[in-house]
Amino acid sequence: MIEMNVHYAELKESYLFAGIAKKTEAYLERHPGSRLLRLGIGDVSLPLAPAVIEALHEAVDDQSRKESFQGYLPECGAPFLREAIARHYAESGVEVAPKEVFISSGASDELGDILDLFSPRSAALVVEPAYPAYVDANVMAGRRVERLEAGKDDGFAPWPDPEAKADLIYLCSPSNPTGSVYSRKKLQAWVDYANERGAVILFDAAYEAFIEDPGTPHSIFEIDGARTCAIEICSLSKTAGFTGTRLGYTIIPKELRREGLSLDGMWTRNRTTKTNGVSYIIQKGAAAVFTPEGRRQIEGNIKVYKGNARVITGALSELGIWYCGGENAPYVWMECPNGMLSWEFFDYLLEEIQVVGTPGEGFGVCGEGFFRLSSFGDPDDTIEAMERLKGLLRGACA
Repeated sequence: MIEMNVHYAELKESYLFAGIAKKTEAYLERHPGSRLLRLGIGDVSLPLAPAVIEALHEAVDDQSRKESFQGYLPECGAPFLREAIARHYAESGVEVAPKEVFISSGASDELGDILDLFSPRSAALVVEPAYPAYVDANVMAGRRVERLEAGKDDGFAPWPDPEAKADLIYLCSPSNPTGSVYSRKKLQAWVDYANERGAVILFDAAYEAFIEDPGTPHSIFEIDGARTCAIEICSLSKTAGFTGTRLGYTIIPKELRREGLSLDGMWTRNRTTKTNGVSYIIQKGAAAVFTPEGRRQIEGNIKVYKGNARVITGALSELGIWYCGGENAPYVWMECPNGMLSWEFFDYLLEEIQVVGTPGEGFGVCGEGFFRLSSFGDPDDTIEAMERLKGLLRGACA
């Protein structure tokens, strides 16, 4: 009889987004025609940039002509895109070789697939509150997971814990869900910690394009020593609106070795064995992201989302509610007022002002009592939602 992966039975029920959907659907059934303002969304709302659309159309036309038709591309990515990304890093003073860039169908896919490189006997350290898939992917593999709890005292971006025993370290900066960022000093401490222990940092940089503080690192490879202990996983989903188009990239330095094995070489073998790569059409669209015109247009979209974030943080400041995020990230992480629990606050906003956010408890136990608001929505909806919030809480938070 076939043996199954019994670790799937160890997964906790994924009730966060299912629970949000269930509660909102039930509310609309009771109040048909109500207009909900959704600030819990982690998806973008603006379309792809014109430069990207033009490149996608050109690539489709390429596929219609024999002289420009493209079949299989290199599994690790088309040279034109790997080179464009390497140039993008170089402009920020970070040296990355094109062959250290691996093109993927998105950061979420890569964050799970990269675990193939590590033994199930290795342990993972997850800083919580965290993107739930960090934990679930390791549970599926039968790996032990340690949790490092973050909180208000450390701005939800903690220092390394010298007592933790982990081989894989998940860091996300800017963070989903808290919007917090790691300072250069803190990242240096984490890199030193990983190198001392022979651990590997999986650095999720999906939101780096939202960083506006000139002193905050966009890449782990801005930090001394990172090339011997870190893998960086990036995405165009939030940077350039590729949530439905799907493209990301992973950086694995040649210097990163463990037990005599090159992780760059291992990942090359993994990708050439398990994938046929990302389509030519999508990679051509992605390359347009890194052109001057593409970047100008994308920065315009990010400016809209950052404007939404300022509306949210302005309302919370006016109400005297503690929060982090928003300045260098598309998410704002607020403390629930008057000691409310996160699902209790979710129900309160839904019932009283028809605003939907994301309960912090769904991102880990230490997220209880906090709430995530997203800046990816429509600007007019964001303004209206914050006016409703101020009207509801102005007296209650006094």
